[in-house]
Amino acid sequence: MEGENMRPMSDHKIIFKILALLAITAIVIVAMLRDRIVNAPQWQVTVVGEGRATYTPDIAIVNLGVQVDKSYSAQAALATLNAKMQKILPAIADAGIPKEDIQTQNYSLYTQYDYRDNISYVSGYNANQQISVKVRNFNSDNELVSKVIDAASKAGVNQVSGITFDLSNLNDVNQEARVKAIEDARSKAQGLAQAAGVRLGKIISWYDNIVQQPVPYTLADGKGGGGMVGAGGSQIPSGENEIIIQIGVNYRVK
Repeated sequence: MEGENMRPMSDHKIIFKILALLAITAIVIVAMLRDRIVNAPQWQVTVVGEGRATYTPDIAIVNLGVQVDKSYSAQAALATLNAKMQKILPAIADAGIPKEDIQTQNYSLYTQYDYRDNISYVSGYNANQQISVKVRNFNSDNELVSKVIDAASKAGVNQVSGITFDLSNLNDVNQEARVKAIEDARSKAQGLAQAAGVRLGKIISWYDNIVQQPVPYTLADGKGGGGMVGAGGSQIPSGENEIIIQIGVNYRVK
């Protein structure tokens, strides 16, 4: 009698365990299917578009320097350098450059060593100062740039390491090139999709890269006081600069 009463309770436990196992199995299957749906492979096409934009510079950065070699002492080298700069800076200002557009880039003092009978000895002391001069709103023939270089050279500058031509609103030019690059990328992607018999979808990701920016323009042998620098009327055409931007775009295809 007591055994018969216990049998239904045992059957209920077995049924409960089976239902629980079925529920867990169902949850696992749903999770697996969901993972496959969410992480299903997506067909993509990647293209690189290029955009170009030209501009006429309105800023020139002129890099000038003074080199003093083989002074008999460190103090003498610095004194000679400072005396030269005291003439150069007013000359640049008189050429039409405000003091806030003149900036020191490097100031150095170092020992000069020479060799005699394979033995090194101190032969003097060298000093150097490099400055950058920002010339704004110059005219098409760069008369102001030439004026600054000639005035500085006559005052004592003996190094002209280069000129960079730039634009005050360069961001606008970059944006123009970027828009053209995106249009080029879209055109290429549409051509590939059409050839493959698929439809172009939304953009998944993209990146851009500036391929070409303003580059320095080097004068002759890079030295002032001779050649074309300081000879009276340096000829420095700025011409036009070009910005090149490449944009890589990943499109989804259907």
